[in-house]
Amino acid sequence: MDNWRQLPGSQWPMGEAIDAWTDVYFKRTKATVGRFGDCLVTYAVFMRRPVISAPRLAVQWLEAVASERGVEVRVDLRHAEGKWVGAGDPILYYTGSLHHLVDLETILLMKLGPACVAAYNAYTMCSDLPKVAFLAMDARHCAGTEMAEIMAYACSVGSVRAKRKVGAVGFIGNATDATAGYFGPEPGRGTMPHALIGYAGSTVRAAEMVHETFPESPLTVLVDYFGKEVSDSIACASRFPALAASGRLAVRLDTAGSRFVEGLDPSASYAALERHAPEAVRGYRDETQLRYLIGAGVSAAAVYHVRDALDQAGFPGVKIVASSGFGPAKCRVMAEAAAPIDVIGTGSYLPEKWGETYATADIVEYDGVRRVKLGREFLFPRA
Repeated sequence: MDNWRQLPGSQWPMGEAIDAWTDVYFKRTKATVGRFGDCLVTYAVFMRRPVISAPRLAVQWLEAVASERGVEVRVDLRHAEGKWVGAGDPILYYTGSLHHLVDLETILLMKLGPACVAAYNAYTMCSDLPKVAFLAMDARHCAGTEMAEIMAYACSVGSVRAKRKVGAVGFIGNATDATAGYFGPEPGRGTMPHALIGYAGSTVRAAEMVHETFPESPLTVLVDYFGKEVSDSIACASRFPALAASGRLAVRLDTAGSRFVEGLDPSASYAALERHAPEAVRGYRDETQLRYLIGAGVSAAAVYHVRDALDQAGFPGVKIVASSGFGPAKCRVMAEAAAPIDVIGTGSYLPEKWGETYATADIVEYDGVRRVKLGREFLFPRA
């Protein structure tokens, strides 16, 4: 664990702040144990669904608190970072003084459970689309900076596993400097929000402003602000032909789900998929899957439609960045349709069902004697 990267947020809370964020019944237990005598305990930590192990921030925090308190804690990590973990299978055990560990359980679980589910989601997305590069844009959907760090870390763990397992491109960076270190040495990435296009008054003018300000950087242009995804994509490529030819120009589709991309309707969307991926629309689809294929917003048909327009206009080197709701389910459908996406910007690896993120800890040994609540005997350590 010595080579694990540490960022400031992973060390919070410490000292007296722990008391404020700990369940009162754990604090009462701590006081009771302090009065009647300490003992050596072993905790087992598990989750009720399959996940990818992402324990780094939780373990770092636990070890930092133990160091601050001047006590020893032994961590037995049964599933290394990035490994698949089955439902109910202990991710780790940790052993130490009950008096000094009992008030840490809640905060440790906060740092572990959501990270493991987000890592699993990021892994499945990258694995389903191994040739697509991903950009982590989770920060705006997080409940505070600590969550943003946990999610960025988790995303990087899932991405690394996908790279190792299936040779995926995976996540190439993220949107903020604070957590960019989890993805490599580069700072955060991004070009323009919709607000800049509103300020500029036109998509092409916004692109010109950004390029004049950052002339050495590749240029990614949002093209849905005025509902002219095709027209503005071609206009920007025409304005920057050298960037377009060199592959340093990209257009980003972030079309709202309330309307179709310019030039599309349900009939035209079906036609686009019939040309490029006919099998994708001929199998059974539920309403959500069908929407991802031929519905409003950034569908597979929309991506094919814009790609066709750029190619026919003589700009095959312009890349397409897709965003808007790209979670595991949507990525799976895009993979089945072989949608020609170069980069996906997403924060949708954040767990959708928060109840699935709840990690659980149980003490399984007291002074070397195995004891756990009835029904949790499966947590006892195995050799």
